[in-house]
Amino acid sequence: MADLNRSLSGLTEQEALEFHSQFKTTFSAFVVIAVLAHVLVWAWKPWF
Repeated sequence: MADLNRSLSGLTEQEALEFHSQFKTTFSAFVVIAVLAHVLVWAWKPWF
């Protein structure tokens, strides 16, 4: 019988919260690195 505490993804609420927390951290790091890369390229060769 299906576990009623699981969502469509198969994760419990606690597992989903842990995943979301890690996702936010890694996504934020990716955005910071991407912004830094764009600033460095713009300093090297401005496109405006």
